[in-house]
Amino acid sequence: MSDETKKDDIKDAPEKDAAVEAELEGVPEELREEEGAADVGEDAQELEVRIAELENELAEAKQATLYAHAEAQNVRRRLEKDAQDARAYAATPFARDILSVADNLARAMDAIPEEIRDEEKWKGLITGLQATHRELDTVFGKHGITRIPSKGMPLDPNQHQAMIEIPSEDEEPGTIVQEMQAGYMYKDRLLRAAMVGVAKKPD
Repeated sequence: MSDETKKDDIKDAPEKDAAVEAELEGVPEELREEEGAADVGEDAQELEVRIAELENELAEAKQATLYAHAEAQNVRRRLEKDAQDARAYAATPFARDILSVADNLARAMDAIPEEIRDEEKWKGLITGLQATHRELDTVFGKHGITRIPSKGMPLDPNQHQAMIEIPSEDEEPGTIVQEMQAGYMYKDRLLRAAMVGVAKKPD
């Protein structure tokens, strides 16, 4: 800015002040001050309202951030659990299929007549079947496959499937008195429910 421009501004300043004074001529001094104070008060009020609005928006944004963070953690935990379950129970279909082998082996052993069990010519076959059955049970145990106790136990709908009711005077109603098909657990999950017959009061 040149020296001449500065000088012009200095010269104009008294004229501007004089123009303002002329406009306010006749207005009492106290009204001039009150008007200015009112403007300042209104500005302060608006500022407070705006600050309150911004604080509310900030609080809502923080809440939304916390909720999103918690939801992300829940999703991550669910995914981790699903991955662990997938690894832990990956062999479930195979385990379920191999049960039919155990069933057939048990049926073969049950089908051997009592009168030939002690005959020398059948001992090798019977001993082999028994050894295979024991080995299969051992393999099941190593991999977390366990047989569900049934006979003499109270009926548990989570593990047993009642197929028939059998009148009995010796057993309490609801007690399992016959196992038609063995049930198995795979670790802590039901692999196959046991099919059973339960006692009922005689008619």
